[in-house]
Amino acid sequence: MNASIVNPPANVWNVEQRVKALLAKMTLAEKVGQMSQFNASEGYAPDYLADGLRAGLIGSVLNVVDLKVVNELQRIAVEESRLGIPLLVGRDVIHGFKTVMPIPLGQAATWNPGLATTAAQISALEAATTGVNWTFAPMMDISRDPRWGRIAESLGEDVFLASEMAVAMVEGFQGDDLSAPGSIAACAKHFAGYGAVESGRDYATTNIPESELRNVYLRPFKSAVDRGVVSIMTSFSDLNGVPGTGNEFLLRQILRDEWSFDGFVVSDWDSVRQLQIHGLTENDRESAYEAVTAGVDMEMAGDSYANHIASLVEEGRLSITTIDAAAANILRAKFRLGLFENAYTDPGALPPIANEHALGTAKTLALQSVVMLKNAGGLLPLSADKLRSVAVIGPLADAPYEQLGTWIFDGDAGLSITPLNAIRSLVSPDVDIRYLRAMETSRSRASEEFAEAVQLARESDVTILFLGEESILSGEAHSRADIGLPGAQGELVQRIREAGKPVIVVILAGRPLTLANILDNVDAILFAWHPGTMGGAAIADLLFGLESPSGKLPSTFPRMVGQIPIYYSQKNTGKPPSPEGIVHIDDINTFAPQVSLGMTSFHLDAGYTPLFPFGYGLSYAKFEYKHICTSAHEIRIGDTVTISAEVSNVGQVAAVEVVQLYIRDLVGSVTRPVRELKGFRRVNLEPGQAVVVEFDLHTNDLAFYGRDMSVVTEPGLFHAWIGGSSTASLRTEFRLVASE
Repeated sequence: MNASIVNPPANVWNVEQRVKALLAKMTLAEKVGQMSQFNASEGYAPDYLADGLRAGLIGSVLNVVDLKVVNELQRIAVEESRLGIPLLVGRDVIHGFKTVMPIPLGQAATWNPGLATTAAQISALEAATTGVNWTFAPMMDISRDPRWGRIAESLGEDVFLASEMAVAMVEGFQGDDLSAPGSIAACAKHFAGYGAVESGRDYATTNIPESELRNVYLRPFKSAVDRGVVSIMTSFSDLNGVPGTGNEFLLRQILRDEWSFDGFVVSDWDSVRQLQIHGLTENDRESAYEAVTAGVDMEMAGDSYANHIASLVEEGRLSITTIDAAAANILRAKFRLGLFENAYTDPGALPPIANEHALGTAKTLALQSVVMLKNAGGLLPLSADKLRSVAVIGPLADAPYEQLGTWIFDGDAGLSITPLNAIRSLVSPDVDIRYLRAMETSRSRASEEFAEAVQLARESDVTILFLGEESILSGEAHSRADIGLPGAQGELVQRIREAGKPVIVVILAGRPLTLANILDNVDAILFAWHPGTMGGAAIADLLFGLESPSGKLPSTFPRMVGQIPIYYSQKNTGKPPSPEGIVHIDDINTFAPQVSLGMTSFHLDAGYTPLFPFGYGLSYAKFEYKHICTSAHEIRIGDTVTISAEVSNVGQVAAVEVVQLYIRDLVGSVTRPVRELKGFRRVNLEPGQAVVVEFDLHTNDLAFYGRDMSVVTEPGLFHAWIGGSSTASLRTEFRLVASE
C-alpha cells in the first residue's frame, strides 16, 4: 500500500503534475530553500526569517507554537515570495501536546493499537491549533537496552508489537485525509538501528549485521512506509561505520529502490554537519555533499545545504536531477497536506484543547498501560471501606510535572491529576490519607525523613510508595549505566518494610528498571511508566479496584544490568540453557576442574531468565488457557492456518486479558528466534466466562530475510503457543510444505 492510496489527494496525478509544474518554475536557490529547515524559537521569528521567506530560501520551520507567529510566517511565505510556497511547521509532538498521554513505551504496554490511534489523533488536533502541521513522531526504533534513555520514546523490543503500534500512531496523526483540518504529517524515526547503540549510550555507534537489520530493525519502518507515512528521519548514530545521515544503502537502496517510498527524508537536528564530527567528512561542504547524495531531502536546523548545495551543483559534483528529486519529495508532501489550498490555521475549526474526550483518552491509555508485576496474597485491590488510614509516601506521589515524562515541551503540568490528589478524591473522608514526600527528588540520597516515613507506615493500615525516576532521567541524552531505583529509594523501601505493614510500590519511570533488590520487600508492584496528564486518576482507580490492571510488558525486565541485552526472541544457541543445565556462582566447588561438558548459555550470578518476561502482566482476575489447536496440521505455502485456544476467567472479577500468539520456526537456512510474537488480542471476560480466541496466520507471516537478503518462506515444522506472556506453555504445532 502506498501513500497515494492511503492519503489520496484530490487527484494523485494532479499532484504529480502540480509538483512538476512548480519545480519547472523554481530557481536552484528556491529548490535548495525547500531543502532547508530553520529553528524559529529564537525570538520573534518573522523578524529574522522574513527576508529568507520572501526569497524562497526556507522550506520549513520548527519549534514555534505561537499561532499568530506561525500564521505570519505562512503569510510571508505565501503572499510575499515569488512562488508562494507554504511552510512545513514541525514540532516534537511525541506523546501529546497540552494533554499528555503515557510515554510511547507505556502506550506499547496497552497492546491496544486502536487506542494509540485515538491518542495520536488528539495530539495532532491539539498541535494543529497552533499551526503545527508536521510532527517528528512516532519513534519506532526497536529497543533492547533499557539503559538507553530514548527507550522511553520507543515501542519496545518486539518487531510485531512495535510495527502494529507505529502504524496505529501514523494513522492517528495523518488520518484518512492528510488535507483535513487537524491532520498532520507523521515522521518515522530514526532510520535506522538507533535503538542498538553500544552500551545504551545515546548517539553511539551501532553494529548490526544486515540479516538482523532487515529481520528486526527495519520492519517497523517498512510497515509505516506501507501505511503512507509522509516523512522519515535519519538516525544520529552511525550504522556499521556509515552515519545514518550519510547512509546511501539505507536511504536510496532500501527506502527508495526496494520500498518505493515517495515521501521525504529529513535529517535529525544538525546531523548533516555532524558527519564531519563522526569523521566521515572533512568539512560542512563535504557533509552537505554526502547527505544529499545519500538521500537526505531536508536538513534540520543546520545551514550546510543553504551554504553549499548550489555551488556543488554549479561545479557539477551534484546533479540538478538529484536536487529536483529532493525538492519534489518535499513539495509533494505540501500538496498532499493541502497547504497550497490553505496554509493558515483557524483554531475555531478544531476542538478545544484538553477537552473531555482528550482527557478521557489520556486516562484510558494510562489505565491500560499500567503493568502489575506482583500482588502477593491478593493485597490489591484495596477496599476503601475497610481502610482507616493509608500512608502515601515518596517523591513521585504528588509531582505533576514528573508524571508527564520526557519530550513534553508543550505539556501543561497544571492539567495533571497526581496520584495523591486522585486517592484523596476517591476514598471516603473517613479514610486518613497521610502523605510524606520523604525524598526531595528520586535521586536524593538524604534519609533524614525516613524515620518519620517509617512511623507513618507503622501507624497506617497500608503504605503506598510512589517511586521511580523523575522525567529528566530518561529521554534523549539521558542514558543510565545503573538502571536500579536511583538515590536512596532502595533504602526507603527496606525501612518501610521494617514497619511491619503491607507495602505497595507504584513505580513511575521512563524505562524498565532492575527491581530485584526491592522485590522481596514489597507485597505489590504497579509499574506505571510515566503515565501522563491523567496518570494519577488511573493509578487510583487501579489501586482501589475500579479497574483491573491489563497492561503487559513491551520490554523484558532484567534481573541486573549485566544481563543486557536480554529479550525474549533470542536465538537458541548450540547449548541452550535449562533449569538442569545451570549452576549458581555460590554453588561452585572451589576445587572442581573447569570443563565445558554439560555447560549451557547463562550467567553464573543471574541465571538465564529475566526478572519479568516480555508480555508479562498480572490481573485481579485469573485466566486459564486450554485446548490449543490448529485448523490444519499441514499447510502449503500461500495458505492460512487458524490457531486457537480457549481462554477462561476463573477469577472473581471481570477483566481484560491480552491473549498472545507466538511461533517458532524450528529449522531455517539462517537460525530463527526461539519465539516470535505473531498476534495478540485484548479480550474482556466476565467471571466464569470462557471464549475461544482465534488467530489467522498466513504463510507470508512466516517469511524472513534469508542468507541472500531476499525474503523467503521455508517449509518445515513450526511450534505455536497461545498464552498471557512470552513464556506461555500451551503449545501446538503445524508443518509447512512446499506448494505443488
